Amino acid sequence: MKLGAFSVSLTVKDIHKSKEFYENLGFSSLGGDISQNWLIMKNDDTIIGLFQGMFDKNILTFNPGWNQNAENLESFTDIRDLQKELKAKGMKLLTEADETSEGPAHFTLEDPDGNQILFDQHR
Repeated sequence: MKLGAFSVSLTVKDIHKSKEFYENLGFSSLGGDISQNWLIMKNDDTIIGLFQGMFDKNILTFNPGWNQNAENLESFTDIRDLQKELKAKGMKLLTEADETSEGPAHFTLEDPDGNQILFDQHR
């Protein structure tokens, strides 16, 4: 099962202060829009997302179809196939992707401790 690029999406109180904090740790902006209160930051192969006012808690994120540089992979497991495989294993999903669709989609689930996991395909 290929899950794609991994990042942690952090809920932040002040995106400007958080950006400065993570820049001091060696992260730089990879994408996003600070005027919309979200940024994607990277340090080597480590990716974090900073999100102000968008989520209730931190989220583990997988992006099928992308590598750690947010570049398209030549071959990847489509999110609908991942969803079907997890459902076949009896895993309960919080939200589901439309399995009749193509292209961008997402679904979510929680681990046994209540940590949210987002599977977010952008292509």
